[in-house]
Amino acid sequence: MFVIDATSSVPPFEQLRVQFAQQIQDRTLPVGHKLPTIRGLATELGLAVNTVARTYRELEEAGLIETRGRAGSFVSAAGEHVRERVRRAAADYAGVVASVGFDAGEALRIAESALAARRGDAG
Repeated sequence: MFVIDATSSVPPFEQLRVQFAQQIQDRTLPVGHKLPTIRGLATELGLAVNTVARTYRELEEAGLIETRGRAGSFVSAAGEHVRERVRRAAADYAGVVASVGFDAGEALRIAESALAARRGDAG
């Protein structure tokens, strides 16, 4: 389900966070899906428990998952709100680009560069 590349310059918690977020966004992990325990996933992936815990914390802060105490962690319905927030941000960006008459291709390159820099793989 998840693959960590030990040779990547991207930290393992971030690799895992991105994979979780992608699977939540494309609904491979549907709303309400129970996630593996932190300890279990850490063991499965050969990661430190704190690494997986950080991933879960960041996903929870982003509203993609929710923790229900001893019941575990689940994909949150709030993830749909996150998707809508991203759509609105994209629409706002498109509006700015159009209002200043900026080239759409260049605007896409700027957005891709910003996303790559956020992931830490910009050079």
